[in-house]
Amino acid sequence: MGKSSDKKHGKSLPNTVIGIDIGGTGIKGGIVDLVEGEIVGERFRVPTPQPSTPEAVAEVVAQIVAELSTRPSAPGPEVPIGVTFPAIIQHGIARSAANVDQSWVDTDVDGLFSKVLHRDVHVINDADAAGLAEVRYGAGKGVDGTVLVITLGTGIGSAFIFDGKLVPNAELGHLEIDGYDAETRASAVARERDGIDWDEYSVRLQRYFSHVEFLFSPELFIVGGGISKRSREYLPGLNLRTRIIPAQLRNQAGIVGAALQAALHFKRLAKLAAAVPDA
Repeated sequence: MGKSSDKKHGKSLPNTVIGIDIGGTGIKGGIVDLVEGEIVGERFRVPTPQPSTPEAVAEVVAQIVAELSTRPSAPGPEVPIGVTFPAIIQHGIARSAANVDQSWVDTDVDGLFSKVLHRDVHVINDADAAGLAEVRYGAGKGVDGTVLVITLGTGIGSAFIFDGKLVPNAELGHLEIDGYDAETRASAVARERDGIDWDEYSVRLQRYFSHVEFLFSPELFIVGGGISKRSREYLPGLNLRTRIIPAQLRNQAGIVGAALQAALHFKRLAKLAAAVPDA
């Protein structure tokens, strides 16, 4: 549920953008205030259709946008929409498909959603969106240099941010470490699957983060995903040169990051350009 304030109800804001976060089990949407980096009012969630084909998902996205568009604080139809998607996204095209139907591979996601919604849409990888939001509004705000946002969930998602700018599609969860795909050993699901306690999980995370630290020498690690709520169970057990902290935006990050990236992509709109915070 996003934060809201009384002054944000009853009128449309000139700095709002709709953000949609597509996941394997649910599709969530919200109206994002780009100045504050927060969701105005309530999120709206619909279960991900099964099978999660492009046509079925696009229909749900249209349903969510239609609901959000009825709200007083909703932006006008001329304002673009940002969408996250669990895949490698290259020039708006899905080059993989994680936890969604494989028919998404090589689909022009930007084009599909723009056609269905009859407005400009920009799609971004889900981990990239969360990372961008954390650096602009959350735990990484004001940090220069390389910031790596690592999400621990079904797999390991990652976002590579340098001086506030996103380097897209950094699939750091698929680094090979000790002969294993890293996420098969160090994701939150791997911990549950193998039945290990937090101390043993810290050992696995130490191996992973030490390797990533050696490769990139970041200024900051931000740990996201649902397991970030339990960060006190495992972060104190890590010994790194790099500061490592939990994410702040949690389940808002994808929606906020999607909206922000759409505004950055379509910055030709003057009112959005004015609302987007500097990197």
